[in-house]
Amino acid sequence: MSDETPICSAKGCRADAVWVLAWNNPKIHTPERRKTWLACDEHREHLSQFLGVRGFLKDVVLLREWESSAGS
Repeated sequence: MSDETPICSAKGCRADAVWVLAWNNPKIHTPERRKTWLACDEHREHLSQFLGVRGFLKDVVLLREWESSAGS
C-alpha cells in the first residue's frame, strides 16, 4: 500500500476512505477470493447495496481494521 491516503471508490468521490467492502463475483472468482472497494461514510451504504443486490458483497469492515488484519 502506498503512503497516499486511500480514497473512496464511488465515481467522482475524492473523500478519504473509511470502509472496505470485500466482495467477489462467484461466476468468475473462487469462493475465497476477495476483491475490495473503498468507501467514505457517505457512500458506504450505496456501494454496499450495489454489491449486495448482485450477491457479491461478503463483508464491510473499517479500513483501519482491514489494514491491521492484513498485517497479521
